[in-house]
Amino acid sequence: MAQLRLTDFFGRTKAAVSLPAKHGARGLKAALVAPPEPRNHGAVSPPPASPRTPTRSAAPAVPRMAGRKRSRREMEAETPGGERGGKSARKRLELPRDAGPEPASPASLGPPQPPIASRLCTPSPEQDSGTTPRLEQEELATLQSRLQRMRMKPPTQPPPIPAGVGAELRSRLQSLRGLELRLRAKAAGSGTGQPGVTGTEAPIAAQNSSTQLPAYQRFHALAQDTPPGLTLPYKYKVLAEMFRSVDTIAGMLFNRAETITFAKVKQGVQDMMRKQFEERHVGQIKAVYPTSYRFRQEKNIPTYSSGVKKSQYQLTLEPVLGEDEQLCGRPHLSASRLLERRKEFHRSLVNIVKQHHAAFLAALSPPMEVPEDKLTRWHPRFNVDEVPDISPAELPQPPQEDRVSTAQEVLSAARGTMSTKMEKALANLALRSAEAGAEEPALSKAASPASTSSALKGVSQELLERIRAKEARRLQALMTREMGQEERLAMLGRLPAMARILRGVFVAEKKPALPMELACARMADSFPTQMAAGEMEKHLRLLAELLPDWVTIHALRTDTYMKLDKNADLGLVTERLEKAAKEAEAL
Repeated sequence: MAQLRLTDFFGRTKAAVSLPAKHGARGLKAALVAPPEPRNHGAVSPPPASPRTPTRSAAPAVPRMAGRKRSRREMEAETPGGERGGKSARKRLELPRDAGPEPASPASLGPPQPPIASRLCTPSPEQDSGTTPRLEQEELATLQSRLQRMRMKPPTQPPPIPAGVGAELRSRLQSLRGLELRLRAKAAGSGTGQPGVTGTEAPIAAQNSSTQLPAYQRFHALAQDTPPGLTLPYKYKVLAEMFRSVDTIAGMLFNRAETITFAKVKQGVQDMMRKQFEERHVGQIKAVYPTSYRFRQEKNIPTYSSGVKKSQYQLTLEPVLGEDEQLCGRPHLSASRLLERRKEFHRSLVNIVKQHHAAFLAALSPPMEVPEDKLTRWHPRFNVDEVPDISPAELPQPPQEDRVSTAQEVLSAARGTMSTKMEKALANLALRSAEAGAEEPALSKAASPASTSSALKGVSQELLERIRAKEARRLQALMTREMGQEERLAMLGRLPAMARILRGVFVAEKKPALPMELACARMADSFPTQMAAGEMEKHLRLLAELLPDWVTIHALRTDTYMKLDKNADLGLVTERLEKAAKEAEAL
Protein backbone atom coordinates (compact mmCIF):
# COMPACT_ATOMS: atom_id res chain seq x y z
CA MET A 1 0.00 0.00 0.00
CA ALA A 2 1.53 3.21 -1.14
CA GLN A 3 2.12 5.89 1.46
CA LEU A 4 0.83 9.37 0.85
CA ARG A 5 3.58 11.86 0.37
CA LEU A 6 3.62 15.46 1.46
CA THR A 7 4.58 16.60 -2.04
CA ASP A 8 1.42 15.06 -3.42
CA PHE A 9 -0.68 17.14 -0.99
CA PHE A 10 0.93 20.40 -2.01
CA GLY A 11 0.71 19.55 -5.72
CA ARG A 12 -2.96 18.61 -5.52
CA THR A 13 -3.90 21.72 -3.55
CA LYS A 14 -1.93 23.99 -5.87
CA ALA A 15 -3.53 22.49 -8.96
CA ALA A 16 -7.03 22.94 -7.46
CA VAL A 17 -6.40 26.55 -6.55
CA SER A 18 -4.77 27.57 -9.82
CA LEU A 19 -7.25 25.83 -12.05
CA PRO A 20 -9.96 28.50 -12.05
CA ALA A 21 -7.44 31.22 -12.64
CA LYS A 22 -6.09 29.57 -15.81
CA HIS A 23 -9.26 28.30 -17.42
CA GLY A 24 -11.83 30.75 -16.07
CA ALA A 25 -15.43 29.70 -15.54
CA ARG A 26 -15.10 26.67 -17.76
CA GLY A 27 -12.25 25.27 -15.71
CA LEU A 28 -14.08 26.00 -12.44
CA LYS A 29 -17.14 24.13 -13.66
CA ALA A 30 -15.06 21.18 -14.73
CA ALA A 31 -13.32 21.07 -11.37
CA LEU A 32 -16.60 21.13 -9.50
CA VAL A 33 -18.28 18.52 -11.71
CA ALA A 34 -15.30 16.14 -11.83
CA PRO A 35 -15.83 13.03 -9.70
CA PRO A 36 -13.63 12.58 -6.68
CA GLU A 37 -10.74 10.17 -6.81
CA PRO A 38 -11.15 6.73 -5.33
CA ARG A 39 -10.27 6.72 -1.67
CA ASN A 40 -7.86 4.25 -0.27
CA HIS A 41 -9.14 2.94 2.99
CA GLY A 42 -5.73 2.15 4.20
CA ALA A 43 -4.30 5.56 3.52
CA VAL A 44 -4.60 8.58 5.76
CA SER A 45 -6.70 11.49 4.50
CA PRO A 46 -4.78 14.68 3.82
CA PRO A 47 -5.07 17.62 6.20
CA PRO A 48 -7.38 20.58 5.39
CA ALA A 49 -6.37 23.37 3.10
CA SER A 50 -3.98 26.06 4.10
CA PRO A 51 -5.51 29.07 5.87
CA ARG A 52 -3.95 31.33 3.20
CA THR A 53 -6.30 29.91 0.62
CA PRO A 54 -8.72 32.62 -0.67
CA THR A 55 -12.18 32.42 0.98
CA ARG A 56 -14.14 32.92 -2.24
CA SER A 57 -12.29 30.31 -4.30
CA ALA A 58 -14.16 27.15 -5.21
CA ALA A 59 -11.90 24.60 -3.51
CA PRO A 60 -12.73 20.90 -4.03
CA ALA A 61 -14.08 18.94 -1.13
CA VAL A 62 -11.25 17.31 0.76
CA PRO A 63 -12.01 13.95 2.35
CA ARG A 64 -11.74 14.16 6.09
CA MET A 65 -10.40 11.65 8.50
CA ALA A 66 -12.73 9.31 10.34
CA GLY A 67 -13.52 10.31 13.89
CA ARG A 68 -12.45 13.92 13.37
CA LYS A 69 -14.92 16.69 14.34
CA ARG A 70 -15.86 18.94 11.50
CA SER A 71 -15.28 22.63 11.86
CA ARG A 72 -17.88 25.32 11.23
CA ARG A 73 -16.09 26.41 8.05
CA GLU A 74 -16.30 22.88 6.60
CA MET A 75 -19.98 22.63 7.47
CA GLU A 76 -20.64 25.92 5.72
CA ALA A 77 -18.63 24.77 2.68
CA GLU A 78 -20.58 21.50 2.44
CA THR A 79 -24.00 23.17 2.91
CA PRO A 80 -25.55 24.04 -0.48
CA GLY A 81 -26.20 27.74 -0.88
CA GLY A 82 -24.12 28.52 2.22
CA GLU A 83 -22.19 31.72 2.44
CA ARG A 84 -18.65 32.13 3.60
CA GLY A 85 -17.22 35.06 5.35
CA GLY A 86 -18.81 34.74 8.82
CA LYS A 87 -22.50 34.83 7.86
CA SER A 88 -24.95 32.22 9.14
CA ALA A 89 -26.17 29.62 6.65
CA ARG A 90 -29.88 29.41 5.84
CA LYS A 91 -31.50 26.37 4.37
CA ARG A 92 -34.15 26.62 1.70
CA LEU A 93 -37.11 24.30 1.99
CA GLU A 94 -38.06 22.91 -1.40
CA LEU A 95 -41.12 20.72 -1.70
CA PRO A 96 -41.04 17.85 -4.13
CA ARG A 97 -43.00 18.38 -7.31
CA ASP A 98 -45.31 15.45 -6.72
CA ALA A 99 -46.18 16.57 -3.11
CA GLY A 100 -48.46 19.45 -4.12
CA PRO A 101 -49.67 21.60 -6.98
CA GLU A 102 -47.15 23.26 -9.13
CA PRO A 103 -46.38 26.85 -8.24
CA ALA A 104 -47.84 29.27 -10.65
CA SER A 105 -45.45 31.14 -12.78
CA PRO A 106 -45.41 34.93 -12.82
CA ALA A 107 -46.70 34.91 -16.38
CA SER A 108 -49.75 32.85 -15.44
CA LEU A 109 -50.59 35.04 -12.47
CA GLY A 110 -50.97 38.08 -14.62
CA PRO A 111 -50.24 41.68 -13.61
CA PRO A 112 -50.04 42.45 -9.88
CA GLN A 113 -53.33 43.54 -8.33
CA PRO A 114 -53.42 46.94 -6.65
CA PRO A 115 -54.59 47.34 -3.02
CA ILE A 116 -58.24 47.34 -2.10
CA ALA A 117 -58.33 51.09 -1.45
CA SER A 118 -56.76 51.87 -4.84
CA ARG A 119 -59.12 49.45 -6.53
CA LEU A 120 -62.10 51.20 -4.92
CA CYS A 121 -60.90 54.63 -5.90
CA THR A 122 -59.43 53.84 -9.35
CA PRO A 123 -61.72 52.15 -11.86
CA SER A 124 -60.51 49.01 -13.58
CA PRO A 125 -59.86 48.84 -17.29
CA GLU A 126 -63.10 46.95 -17.78
CA GLN A 127 -65.01 49.70 -15.98
CA ASP A 128 -63.27 52.42 -17.98
CA SER A 129 -64.41 50.74 -21.14
CA GLY A 130 -68.02 50.36 -19.84
CA THR A 131 -70.87 52.81 -20.00
CA THR A 132 -71.47 53.19 -16.24
CA PRO A 133 -68.37 55.32 -15.48
CA ARG A 134 -69.10 57.46 -18.51
CA LEU A 135 -72.62 58.09 -17.28
CA GLU A 136 -71.31 58.99 -13.83
CA GLN A 137 -68.83 61.41 -15.32
CA GLU A 138 -71.55 62.98 -17.45
CA GLU A 139 -73.84 63.35 -14.41
CA LEU A 140 -71.01 64.89 -12.41
CA ALA A 141 -70.28 67.35 -15.16
CA THR A 142 -73.99 68.22 -15.42
CA LEU A 143 -74.25 68.82 -11.65
CA GLN A 144 -71.15 71.00 -11.68
CA SER A 145 -72.51 73.10 -14.53
CA ARG A 146 -75.88 73.51 -12.78
CA LEU A 147 -74.14 74.54 -9.53
CA GLN A 148 -72.06 77.08 -11.42
CA ARG A 149 -75.19 78.56 -13.07
CA MET A 150 -76.94 78.75 -9.68
CA ARG A 151 -74.01 80.62 -8.18
CA MET A 152 -73.83 83.06 -11.04
CA LYS A 153 -77.62 83.58 -11.20
CA PRO A 154 -78.77 86.69 -9.26
CA PRO A 155 -81.35 86.20 -6.47
CA THR A 156 -84.91 86.25 -7.68
CA GLN A 157 -87.14 89.06 -6.48
CA PRO A 158 -90.68 88.27 -5.30
CA PRO A 159 -93.36 89.42 -7.68
CA PRO A 160 -94.76 92.85 -6.86
CA ILE A 161 -98.04 92.97 -5.00
CA PRO A 162 -100.77 94.97 -6.66
CA ALA A 163 -101.80 98.14 -4.88
CA GLY A 164 -105.40 97.04 -4.39
CA VAL A 165 -104.46 93.69 -2.82
CA GLY A 166 -102.01 95.33 -0.38
CA ALA A 167 -104.61 97.84 0.77
CA GLU A 168 -107.18 95.06 1.29
CA LEU A 169 -104.72 93.00 3.35
CA ARG A 170 -103.84 95.99 5.49
CA SER A 171 -107.50 96.72 6.15
CA ARG A 172 -108.13 93.10 7.17
CA LEU A 173 -105.13 93.17 9.50
CA GLN A 174 -106.40 96.39 11.06
CA SER A 175 -109.86 94.90 11.63
CA LEU A 176 -108.34 91.78 13.24
CA ARG A 177 -106.28 93.91 15.59
CA GLY A 178 -109.35 95.90 16.59
CA LEU A 179 -111.28 92.69 17.25
CA GLU A 180 -108.42 91.38 19.38
CA LEU A 181 -108.38 94.59 21.43
CA ARG A 182 -112.15 94.38 22.00
CA LEU A 183 -111.87 90.74 23.13
CA ARG A 184 -109.07 91.60 25.54
CA ALA A 185 -111.06 94.52 26.94
CA LYS A 186 -114.10 92.28 27.45
CA ALA A 187 -112.06 89.55 29.16
CA ALA A 188 -110.29 92.07 31.40
CA GLY A 189 -113.58 93.73 32.36
CA SER A 190 -115.19 90.42 33.32
CA GLY A 191 -112.09 89.20 35.19
CA THR A 192 -111.11 92.24 37.23
CA GLY A 193 -114.56 93.51 38.04
CA GLN A 194 -113.37 97.13 37.89
CA PRO A 195 -114.82 99.69 35.51
CA GLY A 196 -112.70 101.78 33.26
CA VAL A 197 -110.04 99.11 32.71
CA THR A 198 -109.41 98.38 29.06
CA GLY A 199 -107.86 95.29 27.55
CA THR A 200 -104.57 96.99 26.88
CA GLU A 201 -104.19 98.47 30.34
CA ALA A 202 -104.79 95.21 32.24
CA PRO A 203 -101.85 93.25 30.80
CA ILE A 204 -99.60 96.28 31.24
CA ALA A 205 -100.62 96.65 34.87
CA ALA A 206 -100.08 92.96 35.51
CA GLN A 207 -96.69 93.11 33.86
CA ASN A 208 -95.65 96.17 35.88
CA SER A 209 -96.75 94.55 39.15
CA SER A 210 -94.85 91.36 38.32
CA THR A 211 -91.63 93.18 37.38
CA GLN A 212 -91.51 95.46 40.40
CA LEU A 213 -89.61 92.97 42.54
CA PRO A 214 -87.33 90.08 41.57
CA ALA A 215 -88.58 86.53 41.93
CA TYR A 216 -86.45 85.66 44.97
CA GLN A 217 -88.26 88.42 46.87
CA ARG A 218 -91.79 87.77 45.57
CA PHE A 219 -91.68 84.02 46.27
CA HIS A 220 -89.44 83.93 49.32
CA ALA A 221 -92.28 82.52 51.47
CA LEU A 222 -92.54 79.43 49.24
CA ALA A 223 -88.94 78.44 49.99
CA GLN A 224 -89.60 78.03 53.72
CA ASP A 225 -90.47 74.76 55.42
CA THR A 226 -92.80 76.49 57.89
CA PRO A 227 -96.58 76.26 57.34
CA PRO A 228 -98.28 79.25 55.69
CA GLY A 229 -99.10 81.89 58.24
CA LEU A 230 -98.22 85.45 59.09
CA THR A 231 -95.27 85.72 56.75
CA LEU A 232 -93.22 88.92 56.68
CA PRO A 233 -92.18 90.90 53.60
CA TYR A 234 -88.72 90.23 52.27
CA LYS A 235 -87.40 93.67 53.30
CA TYR A 236 -88.68 93.11 56.84
CA LYS A 237 -86.90 89.76 57.01
CA VAL A 238 -83.67 91.42 55.92
CA LEU A 239 -84.12 94.03 58.65
CA ALA A 240 -84.71 91.27 61.25
CA GLU A 241 -81.50 89.58 60.14
CA MET A 242 -79.66 92.88 60.45
CA PHE A 243 -80.94 93.30 64.00
CA ARG A 244 -79.72 89.82 64.88
CA SER A 245 -76.27 90.61 63.48
CA VAL A 246 -76.15 93.94 65.34
CA ASP A 247 -77.16 92.21 68.58
CA THR A 248 -74.47 89.54 68.14
CA ILE A 249 -71.66 92.06 67.56
CA ALA A 250 -72.90 94.46 70.24
CA GLY A 251 -73.15 91.60 72.76
CA MET A 252 -69.52 90.61 72.20
CA LEU A 253 -68.28 94.19 72.53
CA PHE A 254 -70.51 94.94 75.52
CA ASN A 255 -69.48 91.83 77.46
CA ARG A 256 -65.81 92.79 77.25
CA ALA A 257 -66.50 96.40 78.33
CA GLU A 258 -65.70 97.96 74.98
CA THR A 259 -67.45 101.03 73.58
CA ILE A 260 -69.87 100.06 70.78
CA THR A 261 -69.60 102.52 67.91
CA PHE A 262 -71.52 102.51 64.67
CA ALA A 263 -68.31 102.12 62.64
CA LYS A 264 -67.47 98.82 64.39
CA VAL A 265 -71.00 97.49 64.09
CA LYS A 266 -71.26 98.50 60.44
CA GLN A 267 -68.14 96.62 59.42
CA GLY A 268 -69.18 93.49 61.32
CA VAL A 269 -72.74 93.44 59.93
CA GLN A 270 -71.50 93.89 56.36
CA ASP A 271 -69.05 91.02 56.80
CA MET A 272 -71.76 88.75 58.20
CA MET A 273 -74.59 89.54 55.76
CA ARG A 274 -72.73 90.66 52.63
CA LYS A 275 -75.16 93.60 52.45
CA GLN A 276 -74.81 97.35 52.87
CA PHE A 277 -75.54 98.57 56.40
CA GLU A 278 -76.14 102.29 56.98
CA GLU A 279 -77.49 104.64 59.64
CA ARG A 280 -80.89 104.45 57.99
CA HIS A 281 -81.14 100.78 59.04
CA VAL A 282 -80.18 101.74 62.59
CA GLY A 283 -83.04 104.27 62.55
CA GLN A 284 -85.45 101.55 61.34
CA ILE A 285 -84.30 99.26 64.17
CA LYS A 286 -84.98 102.04 66.64
CA ALA A 287 -88.43 102.64 65.12
CA VAL A 288 -89.36 98.93 65.41
CA TYR A 289 -87.80 98.25 68.83
CA PRO A 290 -87.25 101.59 70.62
CA THR A 291 -86.15 100.04 73.94
CA SER A 292 -83.41 97.87 72.47
CA TYR A 293 -80.50 100.38 72.56
CA ARG A 294 -79.53 103.78 73.91
CA PHE A 295 -78.07 105.96 71.19
CA ARG A 296 -75.66 108.81 71.95
CA GLN A 297 -73.13 111.03 70.20
CA GLU A 298 -69.76 110.85 71.97
CA LYS A 299 -66.24 111.97 71.20
CA ASN A 300 -62.75 111.21 72.48
CA ILE A 301 -63.29 107.53 71.72
CA PRO A 302 -60.10 105.66 70.77
CA THR A 303 -60.13 104.79 67.07
CA TYR A 304 -57.67 102.75 65.07
CA SER A 305 -58.52 104.10 61.63
CA SER A 306 -57.13 107.10 59.82
CA GLY A 307 -60.55 108.17 58.52
CA VAL A 308 -62.02 108.98 61.95
CA LYS A 309 -60.32 111.34 64.35
CA LYS A 310 -60.50 110.97 68.10
CA SER A 311 -61.92 114.45 68.51
CA GLN A 312 -64.88 113.79 66.22
CA TYR A 313 -68.33 112.77 67.44
CA GLN A 314 -69.35 109.16 66.87
CA LEU A 315 -72.69 107.37 67.20
CA THR A 316 -72.54 104.86 70.07
CA LEU A 317 -74.94 102.06 71.03
CA GLU A 318 -75.60 100.60 74.46
CA PRO A 319 -77.96 97.62 75.02
CA VAL A 320 -80.79 98.24 77.45
CA LEU A 321 -80.71 95.50 80.13
CA GLY A 322 -82.53 94.86 83.36
CA GLU A 323 -81.07 95.05 86.83
CA ASP A 324 -81.08 91.26 87.24
CA GLU A 325 -79.02 90.67 84.09
CA GLN A 326 -75.61 90.92 85.67
CA LEU A 327 -72.53 88.72 85.84
CA CYS A 328 -69.75 89.30 88.37
CA GLY A 329 -71.28 92.58 89.45
CA ARG A 330 -71.63 94.16 85.98
CA PRO A 331 -74.33 93.96 83.24
CA HIS A 332 -74.01 90.98 80.91
CA LEU A 333 -75.82 90.27 77.65
CA SER A 334 -76.42 86.49 77.68
CA ALA A 335 -77.45 84.21 74.83
CA SER A 336 -80.95 83.70 76.24
CA ARG A 337 -81.44 87.46 76.40
CA LEU A 338 -80.29 87.76 72.76
CA LEU A 339 -82.93 85.20 71.78
CA GLU A 340 -85.65 87.08 73.67
CA ARG A 341 -84.69 90.36 71.99
CA ARG A 342 -84.78 88.68 68.60
CA LYS A 343 -88.30 87.32 69.22
CA GLU A 344 -89.48 90.71 70.46
CA PHE A 345 -88.19 92.37 67.29
CA HIS A 346 -90.02 89.79 65.14
CA ARG A 347 -93.28 90.37 67.04
CA SER A 348 -92.94 94.11 66.49
CA LEU A 349 -92.53 93.59 62.75
CA VAL A 350 -95.63 91.36 62.65
CA ASN A 351 -97.64 94.02 64.50
CA ILE A 352 -96.62 96.63 61.93
CA VAL A 353 -97.79 94.39 59.09
CA LYS A 354 -101.04 93.72 61.00
CA GLN A 355 -101.77 97.45 61.01
CA HIS A 356 -101.45 97.60 57.22
CA HIS A 357 -103.56 94.45 56.94
CA ALA A 358 -106.31 96.00 59.09
CA ALA A 359 -106.35 99.05 56.81
CA PHE A 360 -106.66 96.71 53.80
CA LEU A 361 -109.62 94.85 55.36
CA ALA A 362 -111.36 98.11 56.20
CA ALA A 363 -111.13 99.21 52.54
CA LEU A 364 -112.84 96.06 51.20
CA SER A 365 -116.49 95.90 50.16
CA PRO A 366 -118.02 94.87 52.48
CA PRO A 367 -115.42 95.88 55.07
CA MET A 368 -114.02 93.17 57.33
CA GLU A 369 -112.76 93.30 60.87
CA VAL A 370 -110.68 90.47 62.33
CA PRO A 371 -109.26 90.56 65.87
CA GLU A 372 -105.47 90.70 65.81
CA ASP A 373 -105.12 88.03 68.50
CA LYS A 374 -107.12 85.54 66.37
CA LEU A 375 -105.46 86.31 63.05
CA THR A 376 -103.43 83.32 61.81
CA ARG A 377 -102.85 84.26 58.14
CA TRP A 378 -103.23 87.19 55.81
CA HIS A 379 -106.08 87.85 53.44
CA PRO A 380 -105.56 86.02 50.09
CA ARG A 381 -105.65 89.30 48.15
CA PHE A 382 -103.34 91.13 50.56
CA ASN A 383 -99.96 91.61 48.89
CA VAL A 384 -97.47 91.38 51.73
CA ASP A 385 -94.47 92.54 49.72
CA GLU A 386 -96.18 95.84 48.84
CA VAL A 387 -96.17 96.96 52.48
CA PRO A 388 -94.24 100.26 52.66
CA ASP A 389 -90.85 100.49 54.28
CA ILE A 390 -90.46 101.37 57.92
CA SER A 391 -89.80 105.07 58.43
CA PRO A 392 -86.44 105.46 60.25
CA ALA A 393 -86.55 107.05 63.67
CA GLU A 394 -84.50 110.12 64.38
CA LEU A 395 -81.03 109.39 65.72
CA PRO A 396 -79.02 111.80 67.87
CA GLN A 397 -76.88 114.11 65.78
CA PRO A 398 -73.56 115.69 66.78
CA PRO A 399 -73.93 119.24 68.17
CA GLN A 400 -73.37 121.92 65.55
CA GLU A 401 -73.70 125.36 67.11
CA ASP A 402 -72.24 127.46 64.31
CA ARG A 403 -73.99 125.78 61.40
CA VAL A 404 -77.46 126.79 60.22
CA SER A 405 -79.61 123.81 59.31
CA THR A 406 -83.19 125.04 58.66
CA ALA A 407 -84.76 127.80 56.59
CA GLN A 408 -86.30 129.35 59.72
CA GLU A 409 -82.87 129.77 61.28
CA VAL A 410 -81.53 131.33 58.10
CA LEU A 411 -84.50 133.71 58.02
CA SER A 412 -84.11 134.74 61.65
CA ALA A 413 -80.36 135.21 61.31
CA ALA A 414 -80.44 137.21 58.09
CA ARG A 415 -83.58 139.25 58.72
CA GLY A 416 -83.12 142.80 57.59
CA THR A 417 -80.08 142.08 55.41
CA MET A 418 -81.91 140.46 52.47
CA SER A 419 -84.43 141.66 49.95
CA THR A 420 -88.16 141.28 50.36
CA LYS A 421 -88.45 138.53 47.73
CA MET A 422 -85.73 136.45 49.40
CA GLU A 423 -87.39 136.75 52.82
CA LYS A 424 -90.76 135.74 51.34
CA ALA A 425 -89.22 132.69 49.61
CA LEU A 426 -87.51 131.57 52.83
CA ALA A 427 -90.76 132.01 54.75
CA ASN A 428 -92.66 129.81 52.25
CA LEU A 429 -89.92 127.17 52.42
CA ALA A 430 -90.05 127.11 56.21
CA LEU A 431 -93.84 126.74 56.15
CA ARG A 432 -93.71 123.84 53.67
CA SER A 433 -91.00 121.98 55.65
CA ALA A 434 -93.05 122.37 58.85
CA GLU A 435 -96.15 120.94 57.17
CA ALA A 436 -94.18 118.00 55.72
CA GLY A 437 -92.72 117.17 59.13
CA ALA A 438 -96.13 117.25 60.81
CA GLU A 439 -97.65 114.72 58.38
CA GLU A 440 -97.71 111.10 59.49
CA PRO A 441 -96.97 108.22 57.13
CA ALA A 442 -100.18 106.97 55.61
CA LEU A 443 -100.98 103.28 55.78
CA SER A 444 -101.42 101.22 52.64
CA LYS A 445 -104.93 101.10 51.31
CA ALA A 446 -106.38 98.79 48.70
CA ALA A 447 -108.57 99.98 45.90
CA SER A 448 -112.12 98.80 46.61
CA PRO A 449 -114.38 97.98 43.71
CA ALA A 450 -117.22 100.27 44.70
CA SER A 451 -119.15 100.16 41.48
CA THR A 452 -120.50 97.11 39.70
CA SER A 453 -118.79 95.95 36.52
CA SER A 454 -120.57 95.70 33.20
CA ALA A 455 -120.61 91.87 33.39
CA LEU A 456 -122.92 91.99 36.47
CA LYS A 457 -125.51 94.26 34.97
CA GLY A 458 -129.04 93.00 35.60
CA VAL A 459 -128.06 91.04 38.74
CA SER A 460 -129.88 91.95 41.90
CA GLN A 461 -127.85 94.15 44.23
CA GLU A 462 -129.21 92.25 47.23
CA LEU A 463 -127.90 88.96 45.80
CA LEU A 464 -124.49 90.49 45.23
CA GLU A 465 -124.39 91.73 48.80
CA ARG A 466 -125.25 88.24 50.14
CA ILE A 467 -122.54 86.63 47.99
CA ARG A 468 -119.97 89.15 49.12
CA ALA A 469 -120.95 88.69 52.77
CA LYS A 470 -120.64 84.91 52.43
CA GLU A 471 -117.22 85.27 50.80
CA ALA A 472 -116.16 87.63 53.58
CA ARG A 473 -117.23 85.09 56.25
CA ARG A 474 -115.32 82.34 54.47
CA LEU A 475 -112.16 84.46 54.25
CA GLN A 476 -112.51 85.54 57.87
CA ALA A 477 -112.76 81.90 58.94
CA LEU A 478 -109.70 81.15 56.82
CA MET A 479 -107.69 83.96 58.43
CA THR A 480 -108.61 82.96 62.00
CA ARG A 481 -108.13 79.21 61.62
CA GLU A 482 -105.77 77.53 64.07
CA MET A 483 -102.98 75.20 63.04
CA GLY A 484 -104.63 72.18 64.71
CA GLN A 485 -107.86 72.88 62.87
CA GLU A 486 -105.93 73.21 59.62
CA GLU A 487 -104.41 69.76 60.14
CA ARG A 488 -107.83 68.28 60.90
CA LEU A 489 -109.23 69.76 57.68
CA ALA A 490 -106.42 68.17 55.70
CA MET A 491 -107.19 64.79 57.29
CA LEU A 492 -110.91 65.16 56.52
CA GLY A 493 -110.06 65.83 52.88
CA ARG A 494 -108.22 62.48 52.65
CA LEU A 495 -110.91 60.37 54.35
CA PRO A 496 -113.22 59.72 51.31
CA ALA A 497 -110.38 58.10 49.35
CA MET A 498 -109.20 56.20 52.43
CA ALA A 499 -112.70 54.81 53.00
CA ARG A 500 -112.72 53.19 49.55
CA ILE A 501 -109.24 51.72 50.08
CA LEU A 502 -110.15 50.42 53.55
CA ARG A 503 -113.18 48.56 52.25
CA GLY A 504 -111.04 47.00 49.54
CA VAL A 505 -108.53 45.84 52.16
CA PHE A 506 -111.26 44.10 54.20
CA VAL A 507 -112.74 42.48 51.10
CA ALA A 508 -109.31 41.20 50.02
CA GLU A 509 -108.48 39.78 53.47
CA LYS A 510 -111.94 38.08 53.73
CA LYS A 511 -112.12 38.75 57.46
CA PRO A 512 -114.67 40.74 59.46
CA ALA A 513 -111.95 42.23 61.72
CA LEU A 514 -108.28 43.03 61.26
CA PRO A 515 -105.51 44.02 63.68
CA MET A 516 -104.79 47.74 63.68
CA GLU A 517 -101.15 47.24 62.68
CA LEU A 518 -102.09 45.06 59.70
CA ALA A 519 -104.79 47.49 58.57
CA CYS A 520 -102.40 50.46 58.80
CA ALA A 521 -99.71 48.58 56.84
CA ARG A 522 -102.16 47.61 54.06
CA MET A 523 -103.52 51.16 53.89
CA ALA A 524 -100.04 52.71 53.75
CA ASP A 525 -99.12 50.38 50.86
CA SER A 526 -102.29 51.20 48.90
CA PHE A 527 -102.60 54.94 49.54
CA PRO A 528 -101.06 57.03 46.70
CA THR A 529 -99.35 59.45 49.11
CA GLN A 530 -96.53 58.09 51.23
CA MET A 531 -97.54 58.10 54.88
CA ALA A 532 -96.16 56.62 58.08
CA ALA A 533 -98.04 53.97 60.05
CA GLY A 534 -98.66 56.38 62.94
CA GLU A 535 -100.22 59.00 60.65
CA MET A 536 -102.38 56.34 59.03
CA GLU A 537 -103.64 55.22 62.45
CA LYS A 538 -104.70 58.82 63.21
CA HIS A 539 -106.77 58.88 60.01
CA LEU A 540 -108.41 55.54 60.79
CA ARG A 541 -109.33 56.62 64.31
CA LEU A 542 -110.82 59.85 62.92
CA LEU A 543 -112.79 57.73 60.45
CA ALA A 544 -114.13 55.63 63.32
CA GLU A 545 -115.01 58.81 65.21
CA LEU A 546 -117.04 60.23 62.31
CA LEU A 547 -118.69 56.96 61.23
CA PRO A 548 -119.12 54.76 64.34
CA ASP A 549 -121.82 52.66 62.63
CA TRP A 550 -119.48 51.70 59.78
CA VAL A 551 -116.04 51.35 61.43
CA THR A 552 -115.45 50.35 65.04
CA ILE A 553 -112.22 49.92 67.00
CA HIS A 554 -112.00 47.26 69.76
CA ALA A 555 -109.16 46.93 72.26
CA LEU A 556 -108.73 43.28 73.37
CA ARG A 557 -106.02 42.70 75.94
CA THR A 558 -102.81 43.96 74.34
CA ASP A 559 -104.04 44.16 70.75
CA THR A 560 -106.33 46.59 68.96
CA TYR A 561 -108.71 45.38 66.24
CA MET A 562 -110.76 47.19 63.63
CA LYS A 563 -114.13 45.96 62.44
CA LEU A 564 -115.90 47.17 59.29
CA ASP A 565 -119.40 46.68 57.91
CA LYS A 566 -118.84 45.50 54.31
CA ASN A 567 -122.59 45.52 53.52
CA ALA A 568 -122.94 49.31 53.91
CA ASP A 569 -123.31 51.49 50.82
CA LEU A 570 -119.93 53.04 50.00
CA GLY A 571 -121.51 55.97 48.16
CA LEU A 572 -123.43 57.07 51.25
CA VAL A 573 -120.29 56.71 53.34
CA THR A 574 -118.21 59.00 51.08
CA GLU A 575 -121.09 61.50 50.91
CA ARG A 576 -121.22 61.75 54.70
CA LEU A 577 -117.46 62.25 54.87
CA GLU A 578 -117.51 65.03 52.26
CA LYS A 579 -120.32 66.77 54.10
CA ALA A 580 -118.35 66.64 57.36
CA ALA A 581 -115.32 68.17 55.59
CA LYS A 582 -117.42 71.05 54.21
CA GLU A 583 -118.95 71.77 57.60
CA ALA A 584 -115.54 71.87 59.25
CA GLU A 585 -114.24 74.20 56.55
CA ALA A 586 -117.16 76.59 57.03
CA LEU A 587 -116.42 76.98 60.76
